[in-house]
Amino acid sequence: MASMFMKHRVADYAKWKPVFDEHETTRRAGGVTAHSVHREQDDPNVIIIAFRVADVNKAKQFAGSDELKAAMARASVQGAPEIWFADDVEEKRY
Repeated sequence: MASMFMKHRVADYAKWKPVFDEHETTRRAGGVTAHSVHREQDDPNVIIIAFRVADVNKAKQFAGSDELKAAMARASVQGAPEIWFADDVEEKRY
């Protein structure tokens, strides 16, 4: 299993979140199997999303897709997102 991480600034979290939620079917089709959303403590309009992905190549295609770019524009994402991938090594909940 692997993870994809995305960090970007939004104009308004309340406007961004519904667009993110509407985009779930597209994320699933892009190989995403789960996610968690985080906000920076000092700036709540900086969003960090951790995605679980079943297929890294499919997720990379999703990350570069015009459909994702269009959704980000609708959600008022400011600037280009930072996107990176990592192999999952361990997960433990407390």
